[in-house]
Amino acid sequence: MMQSNPFNLRRAILWIGRLVLGGIFAYAGISKIFLPNTHLWPMFILRFSISTNLSTFAQQVESYKMLSPAAVDFVAHTLPFTELILGLLLLIGWQLRIWASLITLIMLGFLGVVSRAYLLHMNINCGCFATPEPLTGMTIARDGALTALAVLMTILAFVEARQPHPWSAPEKV
Repeated sequence: MMQSNPFNLRRAILWIGRLVLGGIFAYAGISKIFLPNTHLWPMFILRFSISTNLSTFAQQVESYKMLSPAAVDFVAHTLPFTELILGLLLLIGWQLRIWASLITLIMLGFLGVVSRAYLLHMNINCGCFATPEPLTGMTIARDGALTALAVLMTILAFVEARQPHPWSAPEKV
């Protein structure tokens, strides 16, 4: 049996996908949870408040007009932590097929929600990185490119799992 090459295009795409998507998801989670809120009243009391940050994110989730108030609360309080954990797991690379599949599902969901809001001409903020970012065609293009990378990375993770590890001992017949 022929040994697989440790340096090939599949592995390069997996590494790039892991670094890009893992970094983006980890940053998105951190920014929604930990970046200081924008409520500066009064100016001398800028408190580090996770609950205020999550409430601000809940307002952005609610602006999409797709979920009930209870669902908005659930998504706003779980999605940032999920993004952070999935981003770190993707960067680590442990059980890559599972985490790549979950990232792909989340990215497909994000792309669908953002596309719906854009096609309905909603004048809202994206809510992607806890900064005021208007929903534009570039947002759709960025989400589409990241979704394509996630799908490709997931497919390649499953393909690579079928290949022998490049540094493993050859099979004895």
